[in-house]
Amino acid sequence: MIIRSTVFLFFILCTAIHINVSAQTDSASPVRQTAADTLRKQQDSLAKQKDILDIVHSLLRKKANQKPTVVKRFNYSIVPSIGYTLSTGFAADLTGNVAFYAEPKMHENLSAISSGLSYNQRSQITFRTVSTIWTKDDDYNFVGDWRWYKYPENTYGLGSSTTASDLNPIKYNFVRFYETVLKKIQKNFYGGLGYALDYHYSIVQNGVPLQNITGYQVYGQTSSSLSSGIIFNLLYDNRTNSINPKYGSYVNLIYRPNLKLLGSNQNWQLVTFDFRKYVPLTSSRKSILAFWTLENFTIGHPPYFDLPSIGWDMNGNTGRGYVTGRYRGQNMLYAETEYRFTLSKNGLLGGVLFANAQSFSDYPANRFQKVLPAFGPGLRIKFNKRSDTNICIDYGIGTGNSHGLFVNLGEVF
Repeated sequence: MIIRSTVFLFFILCTAIHINVSAQTDSASPVRQTAADTLRKQQDSLAKQKDILDIVHSLLRKKANQKPTVVKRFNYSIVPSIGYTLSTGFAADLTGNVAFYAEPKMHENLSAISSGLSYNQRSQITFRTVSTIWTKDDDYNFVGDWRWYKYPENTYGLGSSTTASDLNPIKYNFVRFYETVLKKIQKNFYGGLGYALDYHYSIVQNGVPLQNITGYQVYGQTSSSLSSGIIFNLLYDNRTNSINPKYGSYVNLIYRPNLKLLGSNQNWQLVTFDFRKYVPLTSSRKSILAFWTLENFTIGHPPYFDLPSIGWDMNGNTGRGYVTGRYRGQNMLYAETEYRFTLSKNGLLGGVLFANAQSFSDYPANRFQKVLPAFGPGLRIKFNKRSDTNICIDYGIGTGNSHGLFVNLGEVF
């Protein structure tokens, strides 16, 4: 969440909780012997690392090495936090994830389910669960995005040239249900189908002072909107850990036709292209360059709140440097790069430097007229070394005096 002028306070880590469920290995077959060798190497590496649980043990005068550090099949991380920003007032959050392997041999990709519950002084209530689940031998990948929001939001119209004077507060309730099943076609390459539902209801706008007609009204004001469509998905992913990728590539092409036949208010289409690349700069992978580009193109006339917008990607991480929903348009171009590095030998602390740029098409001409840059530094604190989960604290600086603090459990991309 962005602070638009001055950061007052952001306190995190009220409590840190790890729950680890052990896995068993069997060295009877060559395949499992190879897996066991890999596990031993991972355990040797983990023994040299520190995370918040180790610090808690130390503060409680418990020796962190009383028990051998072992790789676990299931790892849970939970972070309660409280904070204060000029955008939200006081806020309370509970964020957690579970990272796990589908099989006891633990040689497939790491699955992850992340959930977050938030309430703030502006009466925003949000709950969401995002999941990426891999089955045995990575034969299937289940991808989900479920949300329920009670969400007063500041909107500014469409395009990249809107100003603060276009502010139009709108409140609504929101339900999202996305679920996709992907089947392995070749190694690291998948194809699949899914279903997507976006339902906004009880929409009420306050309007813009001294303006008779708002951008929302010009585009098409409604008291509710429903988009229901099929997802056609092609995916290439050779990362082994989506929470904190150290190498590899991610390429995702999604075509979503929303149909009146399935309950949509109108027929419209969305095409999404998501590309990510991770380049280790050292053999130890303690220094990494990461690249991300995300493009969204719509065909037809989507509902206003289903248009591409800052911070409304699946993980809510686009546009560090700007408040969620600050810019919106029929089409969106986005690019980001990040330099990630380790600060402490034990892996407890790390840092990032990031820069991004985005552009949104205006309405009704549907033209890209302006690029919106942002940049900033970030701190990484190892929360769970077994799942390689970091607490990410970033300070983003955008244009128009837009700047603020962003907090995430797991890497931004």
